[in-house]
Amino acid sequence: MTDKPITVMIVEDDEVAAKIYEQFTLKLEGFQIIATATTGKQALEMLHVVTPDVLLLDIFLPDMNGIDLLREVRKHFRGIDAIMITAANDVETVREAIRGGAYSYIIKPIIIDKFMSTLEQYASTRRQLQQHTTMDQSAVDKLFTKAVHASAPKTGETVTLLPKGIDKLTLKLIRDKMQVTQQSVNADDLAALVGMSHSTVRRYLEFLVSINEVTVETFYGTVGRPERKYRWAEQNGKMIRDA
Repeated sequence: MTDKPITVMIVEDDEVAAKIYEQFTLKLEGFQIIATATTGKQALEMLHVVTPDVLLLDIFLPDMNGIDLLREVRKHFRGIDAIMITAANDVETVREAIRGGAYSYIIKPIIIDKFMSTLEQYASTRRQLQQHTTMDQSAVDKLFTKAVHASAPKTGETVTLLPKGIDKLTLKLIRDKMQVTQQSVNADDLAALVGMSHSTVRRYLEFLVSINEVTVETFYGTVGRPERKYRWAEQNGKMIRDA
């Protein structure tokens, strides 16, 4: 008899990022994506219809702060866990995530090894809690230590599979252009340089962010959506191959 799959809801307004989370979550045995929401309101509405085991939850949502959404989940859906995935790295936000009972907190740009190892550790924790009716102090200590300290990504070469919608030749063009670009650029700037649409360039930049080849900073103005600017990051070599 196989174990019941761990059901996941992704709450992320960036479509490219959500697709990357979905693809790499489904590479892990025993996980199932059952819903994706792009706003806090949409997530709360979906939770009245489906009940995931865990949320992959962004903090910067268009209509509300993800921490506030986490509090609502804790009020009305206490059996649902949450893994925060966000660019927010300020201490107060991290503190509130801990207070809200988040299982883990992954800071963007995400490292795929870190993302996948966190989910694997979450699955391990669930199995141990399901297999026992009582636990001694040593077992409890191990669970809490694992929940706080997810496995670190391995150093050295990393093999990354290309997700759907990412073409190898286009990826090379974007990567080469970013390597020689001295200043941070937004997707519009790079789109003008390479002669592609904003949406295409944004998709490739977010993929490069997800595999840690490009860094991203978010700038907040007085009106409108935050602006994301990208810069090439020096790092260990990565080997890319088709999915």
